[in-house]
Amino acid sequence: MDTRIASLDDAAAMSRILREIIAHTGRERPSDEAFVTRQYIANTASVRCTVAIDDEGDVIGFQSLVRAEADNRYDVPAGWGIIGTHISPRAHRQGVGSALFRSSREAAEEAGLEKIDAYIGADNPSGLRYYEAMGFQTYRTPEGIVQKVYTVG
Repeated sequence: MDTRIASLDDAAAMSRILREIIAHTGRERPSDEAFVTRQYIANTASVRCTVAIDDEGDVIGFQSLVRAEADNRYDVPAGWGIIGTHISPRAHRQGVGSALFRSSREAAEEAGLEKIDAYIGADNPSGLRYYEAMGFQTYRTPEGIVQKVYTVG
């Protein structure tokens, strides 16, 4: 497996991954290519969006890191990072998340971010375990949500 910065050519594969996650979890979310492009690949607040590529050259996961702007929908302090991780269910438990986070952590350090927020549904035990394994700590629990923070550096 390898990682690299996402490009516009990855939008279809990233959209497919979101649809696979929806099918696996039943949790609806936007997943079309236009959303992927706008939200992840071409987001003006982006610090880095990384894709994981398997040995056959297929995208099997991606992680987005953006800089929080004032009054964001997650109520994250401006200037922190906001991270989102999306891994194909067929690639779970293969080290994809760890590889993606290495890239995001490097980008956070380069961008001078001090903290990274992960906004996770309380009904997502695998997501909660993943972020805990990466070193994130719970700091806030709005109804139905667990927000975890990672201190960079």
